[in-house]
Amino acid sequence: MTKTRTKPKAGSNTYSYEAVDHTGALVKGKIESDSADTAAKSLANQRLVPLEISGLGTGLNKELQLPGFSKRTSLRDLAVFARQFASMTSSGLTLLRSLGILEEQTEKPKLKEAIARVRSDVQGGGTLSTSMAGHPDHFPPLMVNMIKAGEAGGFLDDALARIAKMYEADANLRAKIKSAMTYPVIVLLFSLLLGTGVILFIVPIFEKMFAQLGGNLPLPTQIMVTLSHNMAWLLPLGIGGLLVAMKVYRKALQTKPAFRLAVDRLKLRLPVFGNLFTKLAISRWARNLGTLLAVGVPIIQALDIVGGTSGNAVITEAMDDVRDTVRMGGQMSSALEKHPLFPSMVTQMMEVGEETGQMTEMLDKVADYYDKEVETATESLTAAMEPLLVVLLGAVIGSMVICLYLPMFSIYQHIQSN
Repeated sequence: MTKTRTKPKAGSNTYSYEAVDHTGALVKGKIESDSADTAAKSLANQRLVPLEISGLGTGLNKELQLPGFSKRTSLRDLAVFARQFASMTSSGLTLLRSLGILEEQTEKPKLKEAIARVRSDVQGGGTLSTSMAGHPDHFPPLMVNMIKAGEAGGFLDDALARIAKMYEADANLRAKIKSAMTYPVIVLLFSLLLGTGVILFIVPIFEKMFAQLGGNLPLPTQIMVTLSHNMAWLLPLGIGGLLVAMKVYRKALQTKPAFRLAVDRLKLRLPVFGNLFTKLAISRWARNLGTLLAVGVPIIQALDIVGGTSGNAVITEAMDDVRDTVRMGGQMSSALEKHPLFPSMVTQMMEVGEETGQMTEMLDKVADYYDKEVETATESLTAAMEPLLVVLLGAVIGSMVICLYLPMFSIYQHIQSN
């Protein structure tokens, strides 16, 4: 393993990279470039196959993950895996050698174990798609079916590149949404912690003072005092109840299709967030379906796959209807018109794609358009929520202050009467 570093250029950024040279050796280093894409091209000119390129000094923009809370491989890891795999196979490395390098450099233990088993199966004569299908927590059906189509058509490199592009776009979009929602979540958590701290530590001090001065406590203050007395068991009970409720909710989503459909319909009808959820669902649907069709997956099978991997039961239900219509010889655009989830712009573009034979291109355009719409909606939502959250925080603090000082009036009257 060697380390290299390019000379810095004015106005450029520093990227760290991992790459494979023509002998298959792993190379690590840093490179100065205007963008990650330019850095990848520079490495390719040096006869290096880039495995991973990441900017330095990302600070708080780096995505944080809590270990141990999910068995599945993240979208970001899938995107990196597919990009590395595509780069190595397109550079002439054999399938087994590429899998060996991926296994060696993958840092996630569960994913490393899955790649090792896939490599062992392929070495024993199995196909890549069949081997990966045995590990659904790490290689989703969408990826497996695209690889299967790539193997059948002899364009595995192109299939892997399209998978990487699809997961990169999805991961970037979700990262932007998470980043935009960070501030509201922090403010809400701070409000909860502040309220809990006041009830636990401040209210008892005021309670002793009120008891010494005499007088009756107003109802709002008495409620805070009661909460303070019982917080030792109410707080654990509340946290435990919340965790149990979340577990039951997730279990119901997985095991009860009718409940999942009702929840997803409600999400799409929410006053403020419904529009964002709708655009996000259409973006993901168009991206996935367009990628499946681009690698040669038959349309009936593609509709079945995209319905099951959409993450939204409303789209799953719509795709079942569209699939049945197409199987009977009808057009997909006419079937989409029956479902209010899909705007007229989408159905019209699908109709044009069917007439011109450019369905994949139209789906890509729809996905790109709604990606931008989601970004714009997220930014607008964040901008609108910031002042509301400030008001909420002020209301929480103000209400507690008022509750603590209300007894002062009754105490003053009690002192006057004596």
